[in-house]
Amino acid sequence: MIAYCTYKPAPPASRQAPSIRLRCRDFTFVNFLFVSETKARDVYDSIKSLTCKLGRVEKLYAFTYRPQPPEKDVNGWELYDAKREWRRLGISEKDGDKGWRISEINADYEYAPTYPALLPVPSTISDNVLNYAGKYRSRSRIPVLTYLHPVNNCSITRSSQPLVGVRMNRSVQDERLVAAIFSTSKPDADSQSSSPPSIKDIETESQTSSTQLASLSLESSFVDAEALEDEAISQQNNLIVDARPTVNAYAMQAVGKGSENMEHYKFATKAYLGIANIHVMRHSLEKVVDTLKDSDITPLTPNREALTNSGWLKHISGLLDGASLIARQVGLHHSHVLIHCSDGWDRTSQLSALSQLCLDPYYRTLEGFIVLVEKDWLSFGHMFRYRTGFMGSEKWFEVENERLGGNKRAENGAAIGANSGGNAFENALLSAKGFFNKKNESKESLADSDGEMQPYDTPPSALKSGSATKVSNEHKNGTKVNETSPIFHQFLDATYQLLYQHPTRFEFNERFLRRLLYHLYSCQYGTFLYDNEKQRVEAGVKEKTRSVWDYFLSRRQQFLNEKYEPVVDDNIKEQERLLFPRTKEVRWWSEVFGRTDAEMNGPLHGTPITFANGLGGSVLTGAESADKSIGIGTAHQPRTDGGLSQGAERIAAGLSALGIGKSSASQIRSRSPESAKASMEVEMQ
Repeated sequence: MIAYCTYKPAPPASRQAPSIRLRCRDFTFVNFLFVSETKARDVYDSIKSLTCKLGRVEKLYAFTYRPQPPEKDVNGWELYDAKREWRRLGISEKDGDKGWRISEINADYEYAPTYPALLPVPSTISDNVLNYAGKYRSRSRIPVLTYLHPVNNCSITRSSQPLVGVRMNRSVQDERLVAAIFSTSKPDADSQSSSPPSIKDIETESQTSSTQLASLSLESSFVDAEALEDEAISQQNNLIVDARPTVNAYAMQAVGKGSENMEHYKFATKAYLGIANIHVMRHSLEKVVDTLKDSDITPLTPNREALTNSGWLKHISGLLDGASLIARQVGLHHSHVLIHCSDGWDRTSQLSALSQLCLDPYYRTLEGFIVLVEKDWLSFGHMFRYRTGFMGSEKWFEVENERLGGNKRAENGAAIGANSGGNAFENALLSAKGFFNKKNESKESLADSDGEMQPYDTPPSALKSGSATKVSNEHKNGTKVNETSPIFHQFLDATYQLLYQHPTRFEFNERFLRRLLYHLYSCQYGTFLYDNEKQRVEAGVKEKTRSVWDYFLSRRQQFLNEKYEPVVDDNIKEQERLLFPRTKEVRWWSEVFGRTDAEMNGPLHGTPITFANGLGGSVLTGAESADKSIGIGTAHQPRTDGGLSQGAERIAAGLSALGIGKSSASQIRSRSPESAKASMEVEMQ
């Protein structure tokens, strides 16, 4: 649970006691005072050793934890079954159900090591086509089904970025796969066709222009029944959603990757959502912590202006904007949506899961939300080990006035510059130079795609047998700090926003989300210890550890929402079961930061609160298509800028506006017992 640890020796000739200050991953601040310098140093060294020198995941607490009744009698591993969930969505093992089949091409995890064993694909696409299509997607993460709407049979599929490169490569098989996905909702989709549909056959399926798409408001609000009916009968607008900023997506072509060339996907329209990468998100949270670190030991409330400048609410709002767009396309416009970012396991997981929360009331139940996390985060893969950093790092430990492990800001300066205020294309070219100078290395060791332009060493799970690529000791024995990022935290924060805005439509309560975030980092359960399904199978995690869902299911009553009204979703029309976020009302999740609502969401000097969409500046909030923007550029005015170059310039300006604040372990302040008791709920195991 330790995020930072600072040892402060007693000053010479001073009566001040030596101390150890900790900031935990759940934003708890703890301060230990010692009567002896020797004792204090001994404890500091012990904490550091126990935190940073485990060496292997198998030494974590989950492998020795033994629960007591009633938790002992629950088996959370059995809650999610992929085939059962596909059957719930109307897809069985019988080929052709609703135009889909379940492929076992990845049954041994050789085809795509980071993907699940079972892959729902169009029934008209053979495994032979998948073999060729896989060569065109990063890490063979081809477009596959994650959600099928039960009424209109429209789909949400997810993938990684295509390998377009500077030579503008294309793959006919990938184009056929995407075309087949977008044609599965046709009336004759259930017929057993012997060959996949051609691209020309379905080019007329979506005739919507970018001007029509621009009218789709990402600004969410209550929609009356008549408006829902009007939207439902609108023409199908199949959409490829690239979660990245346009400039980042284009820059990735320099390292052999990129985004779809829509000349070859004329049956769809593309939208760039402008969601920042893992480094920007990490530094945004660091700014929030910098703002909160002293507020618990001073009479002053957190600096609201500094909180706003962190950009955290802007990022949450951007995620909800994207999820709203996807949900409207599928639920109201009866369209298909393909989502990807870079490798398709960070922003893609966030958007896919959030849009399904908006679409399907089942995922808003306790069991349904668990299934959603298992499916879109655990089964489809997310780098939990690298994003959470639970193997520890010596860079997070410091003796005051005696730097340990160097200046992490300086070491990560390249990452910060490349992704916040630097020239993305220039950094991409630098990465490309390093790539083309490599010799006989696996393609898996290219730049960290979800960090765009940030090189990284290949984790063991990504290497195929026989690969000569070496894994750094830092990956084997600890955390690579510049790969950590609060991606799952942001998903839970965005879920909290939906829960707060629609308090009667969720079976679980806020405390459920908060405790889930705690156990993301606690390492008490095996659920989040690995990055994909293959790793969990090979590690025997179900046999050797307990599921985190044991904790929640055995204490079910503690996590139920008293305001939940299931009859609402049971009795109303299908379209009215949809939820949409009101992004102007995005607020601080004060409980998770251990602060009161008044401290973080109260009026600022008697003026109205500035929410995420009113931050000002040139940061893009909304999406832009290949021709025109979709959604909003400010809180109230629709975007009207036309042309890709102008949109790219705006995104570049937005990235430059994301400043990176200073932060170091020595700046952490401890929370006094009185303040902790007053402002934070202390929850016992």
